[in-house]
Amino acid sequence: MVEKLRHIPVEEFTSPSPFTVDRMTNMGKVKAMMEEHGIRHLPVVDKHEAVGIISDRDLKVLGKFPTWTSFVAEDVMSPEPYTVTPTTDIDEVALQMSERKIGSAIIQDERGEIVGIFTSTDALNALVEVIRGDV
Repeated sequence: MVEKLRHIPVEEFTSPSPFTVDRMTNMGKVKAMMEEHGIRHLPVVDKHEAVGIISDRDLKVLGKFPTWTSFVAEDVMSPEPYTVTPTTDIDEVALQMSERKIGSAIIQDERGEIVGIFTSTDALNALVEVIRGDV
């Protein structure tokens, strides 16, 4: 069963075209965007290059600070996000996410443009398809 996940490109289970924010975006705007669109992992960019990621957990921690609206994305993001290409094998991506204890991987094309995001939820969806024999 696990063998079925080998050599499946991560792009087959990737959420396409995620929203992004600039590293200097005010956290009030970031929070509003994430809540409005149901986003749990938001890539942070600088000149279209992924420089970090903000999670819904980051927002929960940030909310404990009375001055949280004075922060910008760069202050809150986890720097150096895990990035892969669309053709990276899904089992490798899931393994790296597990080993790094992270909830997402940013998918970038050969030009470095963000084309999607792969989350732990996407990994579970892939597992369900394998178990059901859909893959």
